[in-house]
Amino acid sequence: MAEQIPTTKQALEEAFSLSSEILKNIELNELPLSNTALKTSRLARLVNDIDFQRIMELEVGGYPRGPEGVSQDIWHLAVAANRNYREKPLVGKEAKEYIFTESIDMLEHTVKTAQAAIEAAKDPDVSVASSNPYQSVQLPPGHSFERAAIKAEAVTAASRLSNRRAFIYGYVLSKYTALKFSGIADDVFSRIRERVDSAIGKIVPTAVKRLTAVYDNLRSENPEDWSNAVHSCRRILQDLAGAVYPPQKEDKIIKVGNKEQAIKLGEENYINRIIAFIEGHSSSDRFNDIVGSHIRFIGDRLDAAFKATQKGSHATIIHKEEADRYVIYTYLIIGDLLSLLE
Repeated sequence: MAEQIPTTKQALEEAFSLSSEILKNIELNELPLSNTALKTSRLARLVNDIDFQRIMELEVGGYPRGPEGVSQDIWHLAVAANRNYREKPLVGKEAKEYIFTESIDMLEHTVKTAQAAIEAAKDPDVSVASSNPYQSVQLPPGHSFERAAIKAEAVTAASRLSNRRAFIYGYVLSKYTALKFSGIADDVFSRIRERVDSAIGKIVPTAVKRLTAVYDNLRSENPEDWSNAVHSCRRILQDLAGAVYPPQKEDKIIKVGNKEQAIKLGEENYINRIIAFIEGHSSSDRFNDIVGSHIRFIGDRLDAAFKATQKGSHATIIHKEEADRYVIYTYLIIGDLLSLLE
């Protein structure tokens, strides 16, 4: 049975839970690192980090190499995984860059078997400083070079394994932090959205249907639908301006910073009318300046997108994230306006 593909929200929630679990696994040394790498591969897939998912697959299976070494793409992935190191060859003076290609499972196996070999080869009459491959092992005088080679191999494998552990831990920690912050930001916006959705219908009845259309368009993968979502935001602000400050024939003098200026309040000057409403209902100059500047910014962007559409350029929003930002800005503006009506 094929695995059910989670929605974006479900995937992010699972990713946050999984990242917390992986951090615990590493910190308490609960699992072999090869198993942890497999879990990290799933984490990368959940957050759509394709490159890191591929890296984790290579960490588990090893970095393939042919008669002429590794391919260029494998080399780049190994370097991205911090597997590169510089070493001076036996012949020549300049150090060269290399990568180690052993899988995590192979490194763990090397550490385990080398430790067992060192234990088995102990001289019962001579004490050994440590059998832990992470520490130096003091070899008894006169012992064979074989034990020295085993010890050197164990130390190298242990060092590389420690490097892998730190690399995976750093990645998972960064994702955990980002996902945690994203969850907090989502909670904050959810509170604003709930407040706006519950109150906007009393002032602008049509806004509820328009907001529903905005959500439907944002779910699409078609850039034209993202543009439609942005245009709906513009229309909602126009309707809101009409409800709180209907069009006026006469210009109005408002204070912008330390200066006064006349602004038009006609049908198309919906941003000016919203600003005029704010000035008349807020006693805080700081509030007027900050909110006013935000409204001018988003208004200019929405108008620019609308004018481009009028000229025949339908897919004016290239990135979905851009449309997301406009929707968030619109909600923040509406939330500020509603706070003045309470």
